[in-house]
Amino acid sequence: MVNSESTSIAALSSSFLAGLEPPAAQSILSAAWTQRVSAGHKISTEGYRATHFFLLQMGRARFYHLTKQADLVLLSWLVPGDVTGLVAILKSPPPYMVTTEAMTDCDLLIWEHSVICKLASRHPLLAENALRIALSNLRMYLERHTGLATKTAEERLAETLLRLSDKIGQFHPEGIEICATNDELSALTDISPFTTSRVLSNWQRAGTLSKKRGRIVLRAPEALMID
Repeated sequence: MVNSESTSIAALSSSFLAGLEPPAAQSILSAAWTQRVSAGHKISTEGYRATHFFLLQMGRARFYHLTKQADLVLLSWLVPGDVTGLVAILKSPPPYMVTTEAMTDCDLLIWEHSVICKLASRHPLLAENALRIALSNLRMYLERHTGLATKTAEERLAETLLRLSDKIGQFHPEGIEICATNDELSALTDISPFTTSRVLSNWQRAGTLSKKRGRIVLRAPEALMID
């Protein structure tokens, strides 16, 4: 079980615990156990029984869906404070809907299905927060799907970069640094790697950003904002 010393700031500030008094939040966290997993480890697997609920304390992970043709569709990234395995909060959960995989070494807080269900019954705000997170994810996927029909590749890539700058961006002397490869950006934006590379190169020549292998620095993020 988790003690107060091993609880990270990311866990305490997670949107999953929003609105709870500190003693209640600490009680919920203390019912979990911690586990460190290596990059590439599958935290949960699509189609498998939802036996556990997870909160990321450290590291980075990703959601993805595998099509029947075994094509990987990248849906989103997880950063410290994010949760996965939301269906496990239901008394009779369906199987996991996506696969969650560690992109770096990660520290996780893990609750068994029976435990997180009891906690949600004791603290109704947990279920409400879980629903808010699910709806936020749904809205993101809806906007992404709508963008395929209504926005250009450049507009969608700009939105992806701005969203990532908020989620995983780090301050840099020249702007905001994002750790992401061209392939990852193309997967999140639903455009080809060739188009991603071409658009990024155009923005680099314009001084909007600079890029190195696996890293992008937004030097003028306001230039990417769409009216």
